[in-house]
Parts: sequence; structure tokens; C-alpha cells
Amino acid sequence: MLDQATRTAVLKLHEAGHGTRAIATALRISRGAVKRVLASRSAQPPPLARAERAEPYREQILALYDACKGNLVRVHEELVAQGARLSYPALTAFCRHHGIGHAPPEPAGEYHFDPGQEMQHDTSPHDVPLGGRSRRVQTASLVLCHSRMLFFQHYPRFNRFTCKLFLTDALRYFGGTCGVCMIDNTSVVVASGTGASMVPAPEMAAFGERFGFVFRAHEKGDANRSGRVERPFHYIENNFLAGRTFDDWEALNREAVAWCDKVNALPKRHLHAAPRELFAAEKPRLVPLPLWVPDVYALHHRIVDVEGYVNVHQNRYSAPWQLIGRRVEVRETKERIEIFDGPRLVASHARVLDANSVRITEPAHRPPRGHGRSARGDVSVEEEQLLRLAPELGDYVALLKRHGRGRGLRDVRRLLRMVGDYPRAPLVEAVRTAMHYGLYDLERVERMLLRSLARDFFFVAPGAPRPDAPERDPDPEDPDDG
Repeated sequence: MLDQATRTAVLKLHEAGHGTRAIATALRISRGAVKRVLASRSAQPPPLARAERAEPYREQILALYDACKGNLVRVHEELVAQGARLSYPALTAFCRHHGIGHAPPEPAGEYHFDPGQEMQHDTSPHDVPLGGRSRRVQTASLVLCHSRMLFFQHYPRFNRFTCKLFLTDALRYFGGTCGVCMIDNTSVVVASGTGASMVPAPEMAAFGERFGFVFRAHEKGDANRSGRVERPFHYIENNFLAGRTFDDWEALNREAVAWCDKVNALPKRHLHAAPRELFAAEKPRLVPLPLWVPDVYALHHRIVDVEGYVNVHQNRYSAPWQLIGRRVEVRETKERIEIFDGPRLVASHARVLDANSVRITEPAHRPPRGHGRSARGDVSVEEEQLLRLAPELGDYVALLKRHGRGRGLRDVRRLLRMVGDYPRAPLVEAVRTAMHYGLYDLERVERMLLRSLARDFFFVAPGAPRPDAPERDPDPEDPDDG
């Protein structure tokens, strides 16, 4: 069939007075074709009148398409079962030509970004050979839309704390930030809403305000809006991760930064330049970083357990043994686990990324060997108060605790009460006597003290019963008894 340009040339040559043979020779077409064009008197090619093999089954195809939930394989199987002589390619071509189950394609758009206008952030899961086995990791990426500068890192999980860690590292890598950070509608950043009505979480909005940018989300289903950051994920998976193995997380992310440096310096055919070259013009338009960028940390409140550890993400980190039972503040940073007792830093450990139920122990946090309970700080408040009021009783208190039950706290409390109730000199004398004879029953020590007090400090009338004399029944024969 002749195209429209050739048919137009035939008509114009005919109007100029040329014959059929001359037109056919000039255009290198047959004289019959020239005659058909002159007979139609139209430059438009005629429509094809060829019948399609699936046309007789149109109604059946429409009914089966709904019944089979749009599965053309099942539609073809049912048509063949009903006796139709139709191939599967003929069925799919018929459905495509007539718009059955095929929406007409929409034209692709194009986005233009000025220097420093926008950056895009997203994450994608990948399988990475890490530590001798395949691990599912979360790849976080940030791209500057104008220069296409790329930065990415890998994490075992991705939450708001990890998001702030990544964005801080990325902005430090670029040395500045764009005014807008485009994201998908992820709950890591979004508190409510989608698209233009998205409301970021307060902590993420405050984080963006610190660096001078705002979060925006593309409309739901409009993934092309974040195409700048979506496209590099395929490149990362099939170039950076292909054929590489990594010993640990630190090596993985260190090689990722080196790969970013290499890729950002390579010329891009569609850019006609390297991202690093375009970045030279974009960097002056970026929002500069704050004068001081504090380390991002997640705050946890923990109670030091009886073994002297705090638990963070199933891993246990040691704390000074003097803080057992105390509430402490734990700050989880990118590389460290820091334990604070009030405003004072009391412990710092290397952070373990994986939840492996491991124990990280600092030898200085354990009590010295051979010091027993005293080395573990087994001194109660009552004992401290007792030794402060009566330091001369310290030796007896130590022996009393050794011979008492448990921590000896009950005996210490009773001795403290005796210090407050009785004169100091007779009490000290009674305690020395008890220690000399190895007597650690405070009930008997207190009776000894009462006898001493009754003898030395109180006047007893003749015939009056002594405080330490046993009680007896009155004598009915004695007129004075009763």
C-alpha cells in the first residue's frame, strides 16, 4: 500500500499534466497503483478491510473476559473448549486492537529541576552476600535532581532513627541540601495524609527544619514523580551488588561510598556531562549545612538488670555495677551505645547492628575479684547512717552481717535503732562484750544493755522488783504483797 506522501505526489503530477507511465517511472511504482490512486482522488490511504479471525467470537470473548477476571490465557482455554479455532496470539491481538483489557497508553511527562530545587529519597530491599550468607537489606538512596549526584547506604532495618542517620550522612556527603526532599508516602516520614495533603511526623519535620528543607510526597500511584531516585536502584543491584561479597556492615557501606564517588565522576550520555561536573554549578545553590550538626541518636530509658546490663534491640551492654537497679538513659547513635547516669556519661560501647542477643562487656564495669559483697557495693543506707553515727561499731557491724541471714539488713536496722534509743557509752560497752564472746544475737545484747542501765543509771527502792528479775505470782500470806 502506498503511503500518503507518495499518493500526494501522484495527484500533483497528474494535475501538472503528466501521464500515467511518466508518473509510474518517476515514482518507481506500478501503473496500476497510479491508476488506483487517481481513481480514488484522495491522498489518504484506504482503511484495511481485512476481517479478523476473532471477530465472530467477540461476544463470547467479552463475556469470558469478565468471568475469567481478565486472564486471557483462561479466556483462550474456554474458547477452544467451546469449539473455537483461534490461536492465542490472534486473541491477544484482537483484544489489543479493540481495547479489551488494554487502556490506551498515556504520554510520558518530563520534569525539569533547577539547581538546588529538589532532592529525592527512597528505599528498596536487596539481597546482599554479607558475612558469608545472603541477607535482605534495606538500601536507602538520595539523589540531587539537577546534577543526578547519588548517595546510598545499606541498613538491616529502616525506621525514623535510621532515616535521620542516613539523611545526615548524605547531606554531609553533598555539603548542603536542596529546599525540597521528595519522598513516597512512607510511614517513616508521613504522619497522616498522602500526596499534597501529606503531613510529616513532628520529629521528621523538625529534622528537616534543622537542615533547611521540607518533606513533600508525590501523589499516590504517581511513581514517575520520583523517577530520579527510582532509576538508580536497578543500577545498584546489577552493578554494585553484582559479584561482590562483604564481610560486615562497615565494609558494605564503605564500599558503597567509594562506588558513589566513582559513578558520580563518570559521564552520562543523557546528561552530556558527569554528575560531578553539574554538581559544581549546583553546589552554590544548595542550602548550606548548619554551623554545628549534632549526632543523631535514639533515646531509650532502661533499668540496669541484676547482672549489670541494659538491653537495646536484643543485645546487652554492660553498665557499672554500682548502677544495678538504677534507671539510666541510653543513647543509640550511628556507631555507639552511650549510657548516661543523669548528665554524666558512664559507659560507651560499639553499636551492634544485628539483633544477635550478644553481650558487650567492659571489664571495668565488673567488681574486682575477691571483694565479695563489699566490692559489689552491698552497703545499705541504714549501714551508712549507722557507721556515720557510731563509727566505733564498724567492726561489730561487719561481723554481724557475716553471721546474719542474707544481707543482715534486719540486724543493722535494729542496731541503728538501739543507737538512737540508748546512751552511747553503755551501748558501746555492751557491744564490745558481745563481740568478745562472739555473741551476735541482738536480743541478748539488748538485755545486757538494759541490765547495765538499770544498775548504773536508775535508783531502785529497797524491796522493789528489779527490771531484770523474773515475774512471780503475789503471795496471799504476805500483807505487803499484792
